[in-house]
Amino acid sequence: MSLTLCVQYSFCRAAKWSARRAAIVAAIGLGMTVVGNPADAQRPVLPGTGSEIVGVADDFEDPNWGYVPNNPKSTEDIDENQRQPLGKSTNGRWYEGIKRGHPDVVKRVDTPKGGLPGSKGSLLLQSKMTGIPGRPEGKMHQDDFICNVQYRLKRRLSVSEVPSVTTRVFLPPVDQWEDRSGPHFGFRLALETTAMVEKETGFFGMKREEMGNEIYWPGMFLEFENKSQTGKPHDYAYWRIRSNRRGADFRGPQVTTTGWWTLGMSVTPDGMVHYYASPGVDDLTEDDYITSQFPYDYRAERFRTFFYNVCSADNGRNWSTAFIVDDPKVFVLRPRGGQRVARTPSSKSRR
Repeated sequence: MSLTLCVQYSFCRAAKWSARRAAIVAAIGLGMTVVGNPADAQRPVLPGTGSEIVGVADDFEDPNWGYVPNNPKSTEDIDENQRQPLGKSTNGRWYEGIKRGHPDVVKRVDTPKGGLPGSKGSLLLQSKMTGIPGRPEGKMHQDDFICNVQYRLKRRLSVSEVPSVTTRVFLPPVDQWEDRSGPHFGFRLALETTAMVEKETGFFGMKREEMGNEIYWPGMFLEFENKSQTGKPHDYAYWRIRSNRRGADFRGPQVTTTGWWTLGMSVTPDGMVHYYASPGVDDLTEDDYITSQFPYDYRAERFRTFFYNVCSADNGRNWSTAFIVDDPKVFVLRPRGGQRVARTPSSKSRR
């Protein structure tokens, strides 16, 4: 059940937040403009605008939906061990992140109350061992759960097609969250641009910088400030945005209610990323706008996919917060010729 945190957990006094105002305040605090360089920016595009791409993403309605973990999972980011074969869903739409591995629990569950109308199934993501299997480090690590967009389409989407992604995520009551300050959940994109990259040359592994393809991962994280660790009188949560031009994360809107949320990101032909979030399962509107950024001072050229992060303390004892996701969708405003799209939006909330 959705709970208003300012009442149940004293997160704040206000019962509602303004996403646009929160983003502006955060940006002013960082001494930056909301859209980076307004002269370079195009108008933000609402995630979910245009046509849904057929054959990617998921609604988790198949009662036989399953995941084959192929454990032990990959931890290339920690010990350079990929541990193939990677985990994958039985419908071919999801796979384990080779860099950080998959959540320990990937399970279809009944949709919690208040979900999208008509939704019977959603997906539970939860982890205990987010680091090297069997070797807890006692510090925060994260797992990835990646949507198989690029490989199912057999290509990457050009930003000229104006791609966007939307998803719903269920936040359990705060007394069920992992007892830890820091990031708990992430919703992110995988984008490409042309930039200076480091490459090895010759027999001696010498490195040099040259122009090449650079992959980066903007997104938003659910950040929790636990009063037992901060010493403050109240718990506090907010959406942390990754990132501004300098590569620094910054505070987005405060989270004042648990239950279902709708998140979305879009990429416009100028390479800018636009962020949106709203409590509930209704489709996003302009009122849900947070900010527009050129993360890391990159201008996106291609869209590869999107993915979820699940974070935990990796102490071998405590489970991460149990998050449930539903109905992620990929849209394009200007579909390339021959691309299979659903002309009528097909999210459960629009049926």
